[in-house]
Amino acid sequence: MTYPFSTPTTVTKYEQITETPERAMVIFAHPDDAEIGAGATAALWASRGCEITYVQCTTGSSGSNDIEMTSERIVAIRAAEQRAAADAIGVSDIVILNHPDGELEADRVFLGEVVHALRKYRPQVVFTHDQHRVNGFQHRDHRHVGITVQDAIYPYARDHLHFSDQLVNGLEPYKVKHLFFWGADQSDVIVDVSDSVDTKIDALSKHESQIPGLSFGSDMDRRMRSRHEDAAKGYGFKYGEIFRRLTARA
Repeated sequence: MTYPFSTPTTVTKYEQITETPERAMVIFAHPDDAEIGAGATAALWASRGCEITYVQCTTGSSGSNDIEMTSERIVAIRAAEQRAAADAIGVSDIVILNHPDGELEADRVFLGEVVHALRKYRPQVVFTHDQHRVNGFQHRDHRHVGITVQDAIYPYARDHLHFSDQLVNGLEPYKVKHLFFWGADQSDVIVDVSDSVDTKIDALSKHESQIPGLSFGSDMDRRMRSRHEDAAKGYGFKYGEIFRRLTARA
């Protein structure tokens, strides 16, 4: 049986991605996840004319270790930080779905929201959390985003009888070409981000409430660069960003 999306079961070498799509979308659970997961690639593609759309699924309302902080205050802080980070990356538009942090469900409401975003913005490539990561802890919201994005791409956004009520005012079914997961246990593609890793780190530095102390030359900066440098070893470039890819059949 042939399935519409597939990924290799074993990987010995990353395939280098060199093409830049016209449109890409990053769908992420919390403010700062987009830059952590795909910031360097998004920045590189934006610099080459790709239209980048962000879909932020929660407000980040629980994202603070400060016992004096309230949800209302942290939401406003993180919204401003995310807007600044998106501007640094070169994002065209941000869709905010406004689910409470920690309460995101992989249900039909959330699924419909993601389907609508895909049909509206029509990205050729979508980036999101890898829901199948097992070699470490992962936030429940991240898992639910990964599950829902994969479901939304296939079959829901593609097939006109799913969420048919959306198909008004020119909105049409849409077929995404590639789905790139970050944070995978087994990645299989790499992007040369030597020219954009600085932009990723600059964007992440805007999330001061979550990543205090990040600046060029800081210990955190060096650790981030080291991970990208390790990924690129043997490829002839300095920094790489890696993903697990699913590709739709033609």
